[in-house]
Amino acid sequence: MPTGRTGSQPALTEPRCVVVVPLFNEASVIEGVVTELREHFDRVVCVDDGSHDDGPDIARKAGATVISHPMNLGQGAALQTGITWARNKGDLDYLITFDGDGQHRVADVVDMLAFARRKDLAIVFGSRFLDKRTKPGFAKKVVLKVAVLITRVVTGLQLTDAHNGLRVIRADALEHVNLIQDRMSHATEIVHQLAKTKMKWKEYPVEVLYTEYSKRKGQSLLNSINILFDLIVR
Repeated sequence: MPTGRTGSQPALTEPRCVVVVPLFNEASVIEGVVTELREHFDRVVCVDDGSHDDGPDIARKAGATVISHPMNLGQGAALQTGITWARNKGDLDYLITFDGDGQHRVADVVDMLAFARRKDLAIVFGSRFLDKRTKPGFAKKVVLKVAVLITRVVTGLQLTDAHNGLRVIRADALEHVNLIQDRMSHATEIVHQLAKTKMKWKEYPVEVLYTEYSKRKGQSLLNSINILFDLIVR
């Protein structure tokens, strides 16, 4: 069973939002990720998916609640653990999914949340392909575009970026999310489940930062091919 440990920093600006951050061996970057998120959100939940480093302790000290899996179960399982935690806690307007490797910009998700409120949207999906800030490289872009086509066929949603981990989900839409796919195909599963709600959604332009660290972690062309393979097989 997952166990929870809560950071000690005081409540900040968004008490009715929960940010869920899957965490697996991110000790070198997670402090910065959590610290910046905590400037805007008081409830940041890192789901430690069987890490072998000090990332969970670092995240807790930075102010996150840390929920630990006893072993590595996959990003989909980590997200579902965070979603279940948030629903059980209640007092929730929006849940935000945010990657733990430093590829996402906190400024983007702050803007996405404001956009969701302003337009009365149930779901906002981040997209790296709505502007020209993100430079994924030609081969990676091709693989991600193939994933987009498959996701459109499976879900019916005309997304431009099917595997972006930055999402804002309103509490009523979140009730319909129950992820079973534990690996990378969860990204299509969550889109499929949200599509079935028929609730209002939009995409929002965000920047994905391809750093040397994220490339070493596997967020490269090889990882994109793995995502595509996982999506097709599952």
